[in-house]
Amino acid sequence: MATKGNSGENRTRGSMSLFIVVGLCCFFYILGAWQRSGFGKGDSIALEITKKTDCSILSNLNYETHHGGDAGTVDDSESNFQEFKPCDDRYIDYTPCQDQMRAMLFPRKNMNYRERHCPPPDEKLHCLIPAPKGYATPFRWPKSRDYVPYANAPYKSLTVEKAVQNWIQYEGNVFRFPGGGTQFPHGADAYIEELASVIPMDSGMVRTALDTGCGVASWGAYLFKKNVITMSFAPRDSHEAQVQFALERGVPAVIGVLGTIKLPYSSRAFDMAHCSRCLIPWSANDGMYMMEIDRVLRPGGYWVLSGPLINWRTNYQAWQRPIKELEEEQRKIEEIAKLLCWEKKHEKGETAIWQKRINYDYCQEQDTQPTMCESTDAEDVWYKKMEACVTPYPETTGPDKVVGGTWKSFPERLNAVPFRISSGSIKGIGVEAYQEDNRSWRKHVNSYKRINKILDSGRYRNIMDMNAGLGSFAAAIESPKLWVMNVMPTIAEKDTLGVIYERGLIGIYHDWCEAFSTYPRTYDLIHANGVFTLYKDKSVSVDTISSSFLIEIKAFNLLFLKVSFSGTGIEH
Repeated sequence: MATKGNSGENRTRGSMSLFIVVGLCCFFYILGAWQRSGFGKGDSIALEITKKTDCSILSNLNYETHHGGDAGTVDDSESNFQEFKPCDDRYIDYTPCQDQMRAMLFPRKNMNYRERHCPPPDEKLHCLIPAPKGYATPFRWPKSRDYVPYANAPYKSLTVEKAVQNWIQYEGNVFRFPGGGTQFPHGADAYIEELASVIPMDSGMVRTALDTGCGVASWGAYLFKKNVITMSFAPRDSHEAQVQFALERGVPAVIGVLGTIKLPYSSRAFDMAHCSRCLIPWSANDGMYMMEIDRVLRPGGYWVLSGPLINWRTNYQAWQRPIKELEEEQRKIEEIAKLLCWEKKHEKGETAIWQKRINYDYCQEQDTQPTMCESTDAEDVWYKKMEACVTPYPETTGPDKVVGGTWKSFPERLNAVPFRISSGSIKGIGVEAYQEDNRSWRKHVNSYKRINKILDSGRYRNIMDMNAGLGSFAAAIESPKLWVMNVMPTIAEKDTLGVIYERGLIGIYHDWCEAFSTYPRTYDLIHANGVFTLYKDKSVSVDTISSSFLIEIKAFNLLFLKVSFSGTGIEH
């Protein structure tokens, strides 16, 4: 009896032990799968790449050509390595060309001190920006729209300054973004629906938007519901980290300001531009800032202005500004809009909407004509001074023709032949070359997805293409789970940024000899095709180009290089 009793007890204990072991195995298997999926703290692919990387830049890049998607090898037998050491912790949120200390050395007039002022060569950092203590992998979209880990941008000032406007709230170890703004404290949805009653957002006709003085970019964040992608910008000023919060949320944004130089976007780029209490003096400098908005707005595009000045007679007491001052400011804005030949489509409450004419034939009979810009290249904007003049409309064949061609809805316009291509505006790139570029990049992106199984899983939200060309990489990878910042290098032989915008994508001009207008750790994946080849004949070394963007990559991201030198190519 005793023996039988001990035997049963042992079997019970053995079964319990087996159950515990099996349970633990299942738990760790699920945990491992979760981490490998890219949705946990780690990303196995990027982590393995990081482990095998010594953070060095090859001074001599000798690539062996491979075909058929085979992996390439790097011949480093005769190469000298330059290792990037970690920077000091005080540089955790360093933005080289918008450094706060350097900014104070420049004039405050017209916000000049908030513009790009990059360090001279002897002051450039050649080290890797460290992540803040406790940095966590950002949440997946759309959760990231509403929540950001506190450790990633540990700044609470806006939770106090903008408390009644519902910009941002601090809750435990995360920031929560209720979707409020200065002009829409109860949330962006109702405000956007009001705009959509006038502006055709729901039909796909309006796809690209520009938000000037964006705050934490809640307007752009909620416009994704309408399949509208917004380029948001704001200066690095006393509202600390507002652009950093936007990017951590998974919303396109750059550090920028309307000051003394032209915006780094092509002419006729945006379907809609927006200012919600953005504090930009629209009536100042003979209307120069409204003229710059006119330049980047597509013919037929919309400009939204909400906040003070609109309906000032009702709210002037709350704004604590003299009546005559407000009246004069709105009068000037109305006059400039009329000079630009904009048609006022809507005014209700504190919101007004104007529409740019589809061509200049509508404006010929105006009594007063604006001063037209003399520059023959409307796309030559990098570090060019802004002027109080109007960028001329391209010519059309009739009074009812839309400059730049009839608008197409999105996503049809993503792969349709852009007007700049079909009209021959881009020399050397015809319809056939454009279509071949599309086909080629679809093949490349399929190859990328075979290498990285989670590329389109939502793990990578913020993506940058350093040398975007016709935007075909972004078109091939297009998904609601991600967005692409298409960068047009200022030294590129062909300027195709306007083509990118015609496709319903967004982008920006930039010179890779300088740091990008963003915070560190703001992109999940960076794609580089032909960047080093582009700069190889310039008086700049590869490490200079590399160090200008390495500091801006998020933790556990991927860098895809499709590099070609002297006609040879390799994909990594």
